[in-house]
Amino acid sequence: MPFRPKTAHQFATRLGESVRRSGLSQTEFAARAGIDRTTLAQLLSPANRRFPRLDTVVALAAVQGDSIDWLSGLSDVGPVHAEILEQTQFASPGPTPVDELLLEWLEDAHGHKIRYVPSTLPDLLKTPAVIRYERSQRDGPNAAQTIDTTESRLAWARNPDIEMECCSSVQSVTSFARGEGIWHRLPIAARREQLDRMIGLTEELYPRFRWFLFDGLKRYASPVTVFGPSRAALYLGELYLVLTSADHVRTLIRHIDGLVKVASVQPPAVPQQLGRLRRELDR
Repeated sequence: MPFRPKTAHQFATRLGESVRRSGLSQTEFAARAGIDRTTLAQLLSPANRRFPRLDTVVALAAVQGDSIDWLSGLSDVGPVHAEILEQTQFASPGPTPVDELLLEWLEDAHGHKIRYVPSTLPDLLKTPAVIRYERSQRDGPNAAQTIDTTESRLAWARNPDIEMECCSSVQSVTSFARGEGIWHRLPIAARREQLDRMIGLTEELYPRFRWFLFDGLKRYASPVTVFGPSRAALYLGELYLVLTSADHVRTLIRHIDGLVKVASVQPPAVPQQLGRLRRELDR
């Protein structure tokens, strides 16, 4: 049976993913596979309709330890690769290298839905005062770097082509508004400002950015960002566990989609929910 062009395209896509994950240049990747760089470039081309010989597929798969079935499109079970990224403080201004990588993954997922469960409040909605409060006692990036990253994420979210679903528990938002738990030392003026900002941005960004609030007594979710169908980053404090296995990513997608389905506050009603909490602070 002749090889179908659709499969050749899938091979090129997955080979490209393998090259990106390796962190190698095309020249270095080709050398490790024992093929010419020109041959690799041809196989990576979206216009390529030629499937390589079996020995070449084996050599290309071996570079990153990929499954031959996955690389050739015979299986959707992706390579079980995971890596740990550590957030450390850098003296230079602007986003840290890890934050820049996370922003790059947002851009790479263009055209796909981003799914997001924040550790506290959604990062792109935070005020500088809240960021300074959160970063005051933690290791990792300083407040100025985090503020720069937040501004970059908000600029990304204002792109008319993005689609992002965010899920938080109702209780976590209520605890923030009332200054409970970790927020008990945050001044009421800063909480008012943050609620006002979240009301304004959830109205401005809807429906591209949709924030779902679920009952934390019924469901639990760890902080995670799913970058389309091919990558997820679980937040472990100042560490990120990055998963690129197709099965793992799909499992996380189903988990977050489950939170969306059971949300007690739907995105159009979130500004009203925040408004009620904001009015409590004026009593």
